[in-house]
Amino acid sequence: MSVDLSQRLVPDGLWELAAPLPPKFTSRPQGGGTAPVDERAAFTAVVYVLTSGCAWRHLPETFGVSPATAHRRFALWTEAGLWRRLHREVLDELGARGEVDWTAAIVDAASVQRKGGRLTGRNPVDRGKKGSRLHVLSDAQGLPLALGVSGASVHDGQALLPLVAGTPAVRSRRGPRRRRPGRLRADKAYHSAEKLTWLRERGIVPRIARPGIESSKRLGRHRWKIGRSIPWLFGYRRLTVRYERKGSHFLAFPGLAVALTCCKKLAQLAT
Repeated sequence: MSVDLSQRLVPDGLWELAAPLPPKFTSRPQGGGTAPVDERAAFTAVVYVLTSGCAWRHLPETFGVSPATAHRRFALWTEAGLWRRLHREVLDELGARGEVDWTAAIVDAASVQRKGGRLTGRNPVDRGKKGSRLHVLSDAQGLPLALGVSGASVHDGQALLPLVAGTPAVRSRRGPRRRRPGRLRADKAYHSAEKLTWLRERGIVPRIARPGIESSKRLGRHRWKIGRSIPWLFGYRRLTVRYERKGSHFLAFPGLAVALTCCKKLAQLAT
């Protein structure tokens, strides 16, 4: 594998954050079992699959790990929650530098074409084809904070409360960790009296377009930021078409994508 390619996919700064997180290999006293693997090489292989969109079986041999080994590590790390933990580590680094803008959160969703698997449904705006929906909640500047996956037939509004509740507590430059934004911006698909009440009870001011009263376009001067963030995620080609049958494996790829997106922000601060 080219050293330049390896460094581009997994820079030293990213690996410093990720290295302590994977489950550690321990040999069995009786011998046998799974042989130890170069963790960075396996991690780089997973990032390559996410970035290029290639099938596991087409993973280049130059990565130093076999396709089967890389896939096993991906499944093991997914089960251990590595991608979520990495995302939180990067968010903590950004939060400690005051780079997470909690003045508002923005919610939106996008469709993913489906080849197979769970968490799918018929897309009402794509001739009933089966697919999935990727739901994203970002800070006021479009930095992804939380995400979820559902079937394409699931109404976007149903993802709002789980996204807000699932936002991690992030370190702050001063004071305690924070997980609640000052406002929440969304289009009319997310509007309901129940949701507005739920948000207000948690001290979050809803800025959600009211059906029949306000146009979603009025939120455009704020929502374009998440409209930019979602294409950032779909720049990782493995997200454009869903091949994973297991819902947890499909969710793992956008989980890694949001961690890498936030890490790029961190790298920009270091330059």
